[in-house]
Amino acid sequence: MDFNMKKLASDAGVFFSRAMQFTEEKLGQAEKTELDAHFENLLARADSTKNWTEKILRQTEVLLQPNPSARVEEFLYEKLDRKVPSRVTNGELLAQYMTEAANDFGPGTPYGKTLIKVGETQRRLGAAEREFIHSASINFLTPLRNFLEGDWRTISKERRILQNRRLDLDACKARLKKAKAAEAKAALWNDEVEKAEHELRLTQTEFDRQAEVTRLLLEGISSTHVNHLRCLHEFVESQTNYYAQCYQYMLDLQKQLGSSKGEIFSGTFIGNPDSTSSPAAATSPPAVSAATVPTVPTIPVVPTVVGVPNTLAEGVLNPNEVKPPASGTRKARVLYDYEAADSTELALLADEMITVYSLPGMDPDWLIGERGNQKGKVPVTYLELLS
Repeated sequence: MDFNMKKLASDAGVFFSRAMQFTEEKLGQAEKTELDAHFENLLARADSTKNWTEKILRQTEVLLQPNPSARVEEFLYEKLDRKVPSRVTNGELLAQYMTEAANDFGPGTPYGKTLIKVGETQRRLGAAEREFIHSASINFLTPLRNFLEGDWRTISKERRILQNRRLDLDACKARLKKAKAAEAKAALWNDEVEKAEHELRLTQTEFDRQAEVTRLLLEGISSTHVNHLRCLHEFVESQTNYYAQCYQYMLDLQKQLGSSKGEIFSGTFIGNPDSTSSPAAATSPPAVSAATVPTVPTIPVVPTVVGVPNTLAEGVLNPNEVKPPASGTRKARVLYDYEAADSTELALLADEMITVYSLPGMDPDWLIGERGNQKGKVPVTYLELLS
């Protein structure tokens, strides 16, 4: 009991001494031991790392999960050390609604068919988003949280201890200074000077030891940066794969919708047995006045010649019968590899150069491409048209 009381009294005395020293420093009435410039730079770098890591972590969480209620729910599950329940992504929910609507309107109708196609793409987009969020959480968010909840807490704890050691050291310096001033007036204070010098040596040793411990932890921030750099590369790779998947899914969807757009919006779609319009009527462009004709067409168009069969409207593209315009073909650079779906299409390789032009009545999403003696339809989205 007596031992506990003495310890409490000692702790209270130490706390009071530190409070006095801190207050006098703030009022400019006491000297303060300054850390060296390198140590101060380490402290500033550590604080900057902590602050920016917090901001990057919070904003990445917002990027991956924009719903604040969902973020709070996930935070509570993590604190309770429980598995976060699987949540349906917005794309997957939209896919579900589109599929149900298609079944209600009739999956055989043009609108129903398109809803099913778009819904399936939305489902694939949602699955890709789920995979990206999972990968980013593990490879990027978790290391940032581990630093803030692990290494940074240790650094903060040791810095508080160092601050207390520094206050004790400066308080001992102040007591020694007072003792020496009193000694100059009377020889009765010799014991007080010796006691103050002994306390100063002890506190200086403790301060130096704690400063070295804190310095080593602060220098470890460089390793933290290296680790976060590696995690950042993994995050970028995951994000790149995610957007590449989304882009490919949308290209596939665009191709599916483009191949059926003529059937949806006109009765002269290629291969439509119910069409009663003649090929000439189906492929002849509408008459326009001379004032509305542009002087330089964006894509050269092969003119329709009376008496010459239009192979595009008949559903069969014979490269030997397709002739480029007499003047003004365009060059195009291929952006991505493309595999021809049938003999009417031209397979493409990324970065190669081809010649392109259009045919009357041709789907605007497609062009005729030529590479040497090879000809065929090519999708516009895979090309960069050059001047």
